[in-house]
Amino acid sequence: METVDVGVPIERHVGEDRVALTPEVVRRLTERGITVRVASQAGSKANFPDDDYIKVGASIVTQQQALGCNIVLTVRTPIDEDISNLKHGTLLIGMLNPFDKGNAVKLASAGLTAFALEAAPRTTRAQALDVLSSQANIAGYKATLIAAHHYPRFMPMLMTAAGTVKAARVLVLGAGVAGLQAIATAKRLGAIVEASDVRPAAKEQIESLGAKFLDVPFETDEEREAGLGSAGYARAMPQSWLARQAAMVHERAKQADIVITTALIPGRPAPTLIPVDTVAKMKGGSVIVDLAAGRGAEYQSHVGGNCPLTETDKVVVRYGVTIVGLSNLAAMMPTDASALYARNLLEFLKLIVTKEGTVNIDLDDDIVAATLLTRAGQVLRKF
Repeated sequence: METVDVGVPIERHVGEDRVALTPEVVRRLTERGITVRVASQAGSKANFPDDDYIKVGASIVTQQQALGCNIVLTVRTPIDEDISNLKHGTLLIGMLNPFDKGNAVKLASAGLTAFALEAAPRTTRAQALDVLSSQANIAGYKATLIAAHHYPRFMPMLMTAAGTVKAARVLVLGAGVAGLQAIATAKRLGAIVEASDVRPAAKEQIESLGAKFLDVPFETDEEREAGLGSAGYARAMPQSWLARQAAMVHERAKQADIVITTALIPGRPAPTLIPVDTVAKMKGGSVIVDLAAGRGAEYQSHVGGNCPLTETDKVVVRYGVTIVGLSNLAAMMPTDASALYARNLLEFLKLIVTKEGTVNIDLDDDIVAATLLTRAGQVLRKF
């Protein structure tokens, strides 16, 4: 079988400053005898200059040459021009949005063997290549810092000669990886933090970080079953439970200074957690940071997030409330985001590249099978 060479192109989406491989991971690949070709300046926005790649054995090449390798590693689905420069049969590995059927068809039409790492199962064995967790961790941290930036007051309580400043009240909705990091960061900044999640197991995690868990008790077996989630993800909850949660969130949001929403269900629109009438009742100067921006329901000619008023990649003020809809927070911390992501890719490559440096796609491996999106012109994922 043909020995592999790995290409790392420049990410050409606007605002995407991450790079698929860092020099640290390139060194580990070249030590295994794998040829790595990095497009010139691919890592510059993440503070990895070309010279750092050369020192660990990579070749610096043009974008087209990086795309010409038989394995191409990306952060996101390449733009159409770059897809056209990929050879039929190329192994494309990255965060390829496996829930977007149109995107999958486009990759299949290009003759690519595409692996979407977001589709990896939530199992102990797959943790080391869990790209959703590694990037959500960064997003949750950055969300809190952005909230603090837009909030016109202090986060911690301060006792000064001029008087006492009350601590900010932060409400975090959704206690997955991003939500838990947002809670931890807000606590470090001295805020009073409350959090809610549909899963009962989140209570212990929330309270271990020093936040108060806002409990909406289950009243039916259907609610209880949905609250357990599925394959490590939250599930859509019954309307009866959602109505009780909405009433509680409405009251807590009115008292909050900062609300951070992180609720996403894979393959489905993000649920509405902060409706318009809630925003209208919030305090002037308060802040919403919506990590589901651009993935919610349509509202007045735009797609919202967990709040209908959220506008993708914009910061807007509605009813005196600042609503932050930045959709790629991990890319705003590209150095660490790239470092974690590159290690995720390395762990995945170990599953499909043998010690002899050849490709072996073993569909009996649950991780490989789950992430394989397209092959031989066919879309393999069901929509």
